[in-house]
Amino acid sequence: MNKVFGDFFVVEAAEATEPGAAQESKLDYFIFDVQTHHVVVGRAAFPLKLRSLGGVFNPELNRRKVTAEDLYLENYVKEVFLDSETDVACISGIPSETDETNMLPAEQMAKTRNWTNHITGSHRMVSHGLFAPDLGTKNQERMHLQAENLKVSAWKGYTGLGLGDSDGWWIDDETIAYPALELSQKLGIKNICLHKGLALGMFNEARCHPKDIAKASKDFPELNFLVYHSGFKSLQSALRAARDGFRKDPYVPWVSDLCRDRKANPHMANVYMELGSTFGMMAITYPSLCAHVLGMIIDAFGSDHVLWGTDSIWWSSPQWQIEALRRLKMPEQLMEQFGYEPLTTEVKRQIFGLNAAKLYGVDPEAKRNPMPGDYIDDLRKNYEQAGTQTPSNTQYGWVRSPYRGS
Repeated sequence: MNKVFGDFFVVEAAEATEPGAAQESKLDYFIFDVQTHHVVVGRAAFPLKLRSLGGVFNPELNRRKVTAEDLYLENYVKEVFLDSETDVACISGIPSETDETNMLPAEQMAKTRNWTNHITGSHRMVSHGLFAPDLGTKNQERMHLQAENLKVSAWKGYTGLGLGDSDGWWIDDETIAYPALELSQKLGIKNICLHKGLALGMFNEARCHPKDIAKASKDFPELNFLVYHSGFKSLQSALRAARDGFRKDPYVPWVSDLCRDRKANPHMANVYMELGSTFGMMAITYPSLCAHVLGMIIDAFGSDHVLWGTDSIWWSSPQWQIEALRRLKMPEQLMEQFGYEPLTTEVKRQIFGLNAAKLYGVDPEAKRNPMPGDYIDDLRKNYEQAGTQTPSNTQYGWVRSPYRGS
């Protein structure tokens, strides 16, 4: 990556050939991934398309066909808890009109959380509940059940996803969304997680804009608004800004809009920026853009308001993203041009997990046990018999072309 893009990552060439070299100067971080996914058996059609996108970034991935099993619980455990350094994960999902059409219903998310925490005998997972304010009374009934029966830690909503007769909604809509926010307060659930940006051809793009965050965060100061994907509109739109060198206008759709709103509204101290997919896509396509967006977010929101998320297992094991942030440094040019702060160890500790730990009431110092053999034994045996005794840690970054030698 450094040979292609410049000196953006702290890495020595010896680490590629000497197993112990990567461990010598390695810092340990508490890692809390606030955005992870898997699907229930038989409902993997759309996620398979996402998983297959890895081949766009790294053609080597096309050598292996993506299968539905890649997205099931067993592989989720392998990729998140065996193949990465993730300490705590939040399981998330997408609302639907019925559980029968949902690729991961809230009840199944809670089962994954309960099962993981039970077999490890420690706090390794939290789970989202799903809410869709445009469903009105039906949504409120579901929220009651999820809060009381499933003990969810937060709500995940998609303003660009319309259910029923809706074409989407806004979180600052006093008629549609505010009854759900008021109920959340009564139920004692403070974290409101909203998919913003990344319409992916799946959601109403206009409703994915984060322009509704400022008002809602002011009207509900006791709630926390977690902006998933940081409002990142699309990789294509961001790359257009990056190719201009950010000289004329350092604008990254729609991250810049949120940052501008935050600077103009001191009350938005209850708004947090989440990095799922946004960080991963930028880090492997244009590291200067990645550093610029991180610098912009930290400058506007503070390093204590940035949350680590990877959107795994859509993008395979999260370990490649962990390594990217662990090694990324802020370029001198961006610090001089925009006044960004260095990506210090302390800043990375906050982003990797300390910020999320505060929001979810998780003790980062608590002892956490690994997945025990009484469950993983069979999985691990199959893993070893297949000749994969070391983690695959699939890489999505640049690879040398055998045709062009570049």
